[in-house]
Amino acid sequence: MNEVRIDKWMWAVRIFKTRTIAVEACKKGRVSINNVTIKPSRMIRTGDVIEVRKPPVTYSFKVLDLTENRMGAKLVPLYLENVTPPEQYELLELSKISGFINRAKGTGRPTKKDRRNLDEFTDPTYIDDFDFDFDFEG
Repeated sequence: MNEVRIDKWMWAVRIFKTRTIAVEACKKGRVSINNVTIKPSRMIRTGDVIEVRKPPVTYSFKVLDLTENRMGAKLVPLYLENVTPPEQYELLELSKISGFINRAKGTGRPTKKDRRNLDEFTDPTYIDDFDFDFDFEG
C-alpha cells in the first residue's frame, strides 16, 4: 500500500470520530498539506505532514505508516507522530481558562444545578407535606 485517501487515514488513526466528519473538514478547508488545502480524495504517502485546524488549535501530524482500517488507540503512535508546536497547546489552555472567567454568575443560561434547585423549590409535592389541620378552640 503506497497511498491512502486522506479522509480514510484520518478516520483510521482517530483524528476524527467519523469519516463523514473528516470529509467535511477537508471540504471546509481545515485540512492542509504544505499550506495547501486539500480534497478528501487526496492520496497521502508516508512522510507527509498534515495540518488539521480544530479552532483554536492547528494540529500537525507526520504520517509514519498508512492504513485504511480503524484501530485501537494504543496502536495509533505506530501510524502518526504528533509534531504540533507547543505554542498551539498554550492557545488551547488560554481559551479553556478564559471561557470560564468571563461568565459572571447569574448571567446567561442557567446551569443544570440551578435548574434542579428551581425545580425543587417549585415542586408541588413539597407543598402537600404540610398538615393544615389546626385545632382552634374557641
